Amino acid sequence: MNSSPPSQHQDTQLYIGLMSGTSVDGVDGVLVRLGDGQPPAVQASASLPMPADLRRELLALNQSGDDELARAALAANSLARLYAQAVAALLQHAGVAAGDVAAIGAHGQTVRHRPDLGYTVQLNAPALLAELTGIDVVADFRSRDVAAGGQGAPLVPPFHAAIFGAPQGRAVLNLGGIANVTLLEPGHAPRGFDTGPANVLLDGWCQRHLGQAYDADGRWAATGQVLAPLLEQLISSEPWFALPPPKSTGRDLFNMQWLDERLAAFDGPKPAPQDVQATLQRLTARTVANAIDAAAASTQEVFVCGGGARNTGLMRELAYCLQRPVRPTDALGVPAQEVEALAFAWLAQAFMQRRPAGLPAVTGARGPRILGALYPA
Repeated sequence: MNSSPPSQHQDTQLYIGLMSGTSVDGVDGVLVRLGDGQPPAVQASASLPMPADLRRELLALNQSGDDELARAALAANSLARLYAQAVAALLQHAGVAAGDVAAIGAHGQTVRHRPDLGYTVQLNAPALLAELTGIDVVADFRSRDVAAGGQGAPLVPPFHAAIFGAPQGRAVLNLGGIANVTLLEPGHAPRGFDTGPANVLLDGWCQRHLGQAYDADGRWAATGQVLAPLLEQLISSEPWFALPPPKSTGRDLFNMQWLDERLAAFDGPKPAPQDVQATLQRLTARTVANAIDAAAASTQEVFVCGGGARNTGLMRELAYCLQRPVRPTDALGVPAQEVEALAFAWLAQAFMQRRPAGLPAVTGARGPRILGALYPA
């Protein structure tokens, strides 16, 4: 659908960005005014929790199962309806009509990510979303980059460079289910890659032992102690950590089966659940620090976005492992929870203007590509 003509609203500057990440805990949306050379001006933001039954189904669809094609289609429709609710909330809050919005950037929900096999799957129903909202929808941002030999991820470094660039070397770290980092160094093109698990293992372990969706502020992890031998085994037993960029990952690799296999192979005494949680929190921080130190040791400061930025325990671990100032992107004027949704509004604008938005230095693609597919209202 990339050959479709631009929307009649292309000259307008209002865009909506929608994001539901690998933590599968909700949908974040922003209505933003975008202009060439101007910083994004957010008009409204909204966060909707992921319904429990839809969350269970989306997580289940990360693995093969019975009748998964039909189940995936139904889950995609349900997700599109949730997206439409977020759009309605944004429009109502800002007092904006649907016809005034140039396009919605809707990433969808990643359930498979295997660029090594030439594919990535984001559940979405963009045609239904266009029908429900009356607004052009840009979706399917990853597949063109994968078709060009790239990882299709991370997609956000060019956006990070556009709004967070600075004279000093800095990193922008997104902590969703998976952690990805953008390295912004003066005189160099932005670089970025996934570093490993962020919240995916922490959330899964907490759900298993406490029945809670996540470990708020790392309070449960704070009751345990980091087990250095277990941490070493978790890192050394996974070859992915040692791969050079470009690289990306997801729940296909880092999931509870991955953790269970390593706990079963652990040589020491059976660890207490809270000690495992503390060690997993350190795993996230240590692998982020290892990646930044290896790729850009001159980085002076790290700004964090995504849900993990609200976990004070994880933020303390990051500061300890990185030995650099670590702050949420709020310190730069952009709330941490809005950054990824803003990025997909920006990517939607790039598509509508037919600007290549992929960075080959980040994804490993053969060249810059226009990312996305258009579903006209």
